[in-house]
Amino acid sequence: MTTRHLDDVLYPPIEPYETGELLVGDGQRVYWEQSGNPDGKPVVFVHGGPGGGTSPWQRRFFDPARYRIVLFDQRGCGRSTPHASDPAADLSYNTTWHLVADMDLLRRNLGMTTWQVFGGSWGSALALAYAQAHPDCVSELVLRGIFTLRRHELEWFYEGGASAIFPDLWEDFVAEIPVLERNRMIDAYHRRLFDPDPAVHRPAALAWTRWEASTLTLRPDPDLVASMTDADAATAFARIENHYFVHGGWFREGQLIEDVDPIRHIPAVIVQGRYDVCTPIMTAWDLHRAWPEAEFVVVPDASHSASEPGIAAALRAATDRLAG
Repeated sequence: MTTRHLDDVLYPPIEPYETGELLVGDGQRVYWEQSGNPDGKPVVFVHGGPGGGTSPWQRRFFDPARYRIVLFDQRGCGRSTPHASDPAADLSYNTTWHLVADMDLLRRNLGMTTWQVFGGSWGSALALAYAQAHPDCVSELVLRGIFTLRRHELEWFYEGGASAIFPDLWEDFVAEIPVLERNRMIDAYHRRLFDPDPAVHRPAALAWTRWEASTLTLRPDPDLVASMTDADAATAFARIENHYFVHGGWFREGQLIEDVDPIRHIPAVIVQGRYDVCTPIMTAWDLHRAWPEAEFVVVPDASHSASEPGIAAALRAATDRLAG
């Protein structure tokens, strides 16, 4: 990913002052790191996907003089192990509620009473799930590109809705699937992504990931696509995403928006790109209507990615205001 255009928007690059692996059970080790000010305001960055992992540039949303910045890679991806690119990796222990428990175990292990939770895309869903499970542990929420895994959200992006805007890219996505299976693309991809033969699962993983990577930004970003389509990273990303989508995130339909009342007292900012095709503004609007106390920021010249300048600027502005 190119982040040159972010140098005028975000804080300068920094390195972690501490890294580690958290043993969370089920044979899983979760990578974590801390950067910024060890005595600063705690904040945890919740990455997207699911299965996307973290990157060094994501530390830069936070003032390193005022924040104690925690990044972690969710189960099965990034630097966490076992990695989901391994055909033998067992994803039965990789669910939303495992991740919620992992987050709270990490918070307690780091000695934090509360922390700000910052999440975009799938990270917004996990941040909402975590806050609803542990409202007393969340000081503020910063959410971007709202995604709650409702059936119509998944159908929009993976079953043909978004093909109205990206018909050329959609052709490449469906090309991996025989015509008679294209009425249920998520299920058809599931069969291929979890085939143990690399000759089957690797092309499927690359096609799945390329479709998403190519639609994340308002303007094409070849560097972003290239960064997401490394074979191992794409395999883990596609497998974990598809695993979550087949199971609806282990949420009842509409759960994250319906259950927002117990967290409406938490200061929150919702940042949404107007032309987000991956997680369209309809979901952010539904959350805004259910949670009018949260600040609602629509970026008029952006799509989905946190690397787009308008979205990055809005996110930094939010963390600056909430730094205390």
